[in-house]
Amino acid sequence: MDHRFEVTKKAGILGILGNIFLLAIKATVGFMSSSQAMIADAANSASDIFASLMTFIGNKIASEPDDESHNFGHGKAEYLFSLFISIAMILVSFKLFFDSLTSLITYHQLTFSWFLIFVCIITIIVKLSLFIYTNHLSKKYHNILLEANKKDHRNDCIVTTFTLISIILSLFGIYYFDGIVGIGISIWICLTGLKIFMESYNVLMDIAIDSKTLDIIMKIIKKYPEIQKVDQVSSTPVGYQYLIVLTIYVDGNMTTFDSHKLADSLEQDITNLENIHKTIIHVNPI
Repeated sequence: MDHRFEVTKKAGILGILGNIFLLAIKATVGFMSSSQAMIADAANSASDIFASLMTFIGNKIASEPDDESHNFGHGKAEYLFSLFISIAMILVSFKLFFDSLTSLITYHQLTFSWFLIFVCIITIIVKLSLFIYTNHLSKKYHNILLEANKKDHRNDCIVTTFTLISIILSLFGIYYFDGIVGIGISIWICLTGLKIFMESYNVLMDIAIDSKTLDIIMKIIKKYPEIQKVDQVSSTPVGYQYLIVLTIYVDGNMTTFDSHKLADSLEQDITNLENIHKTIIHVNPI
């Protein structure tokens, strides 16, 4: 568990440093060349700094152990702060959409510079490296903050590629594509933000465990022939894991000791699943 939070902290710090560097060079070159696509890309990097900062803070809070006030720990902080990330992304996307649309309507022309090409290539290299790193971590640790950052890095690679195309087209006098790319970037950021928002919102609203894990739980229960009936399995998120509550029915002639021993064994088997925090089982006679 501690290692999970430690690697997320490291990913957040690397994201902050990388995006500060990219923001500085993108904003400088973007305003010097009047490239709307590059300015939009710079604003995207600014939102990425915020996202990485939220990852760092959210991970710090989520890593705190359970206490008297928070019996199941502080794991939901991951989803609360990913919600902040998504809202910031959506707000940035609206501003970028308006600025890019204005640029397209007024037929604003960028000033070509080889520095624009250089910044795009550097951005793609940095963001691709961060994507590969966070993608590996998110698959290993199932952390929504890492997942949000991974998508952010991936989107930036795609976005900057289109920015690069718009800059190259300006060499041939095709300037309108710069505004189109700015609009495309804003829509992409908005859709990504909405997706992260819904994922976070669902957990904060105590969405039930996924059907695949539920099927695994039912298969585990079926391994116990003494269990004659199972009531509906209830679940609630506890950070990135779930609390499971269910009722089993056993032969009324079974001793209290044996029935509780059975429940303890079943609880352990279910809790051993990677995304289960704790299992609570009630035993009733039938």
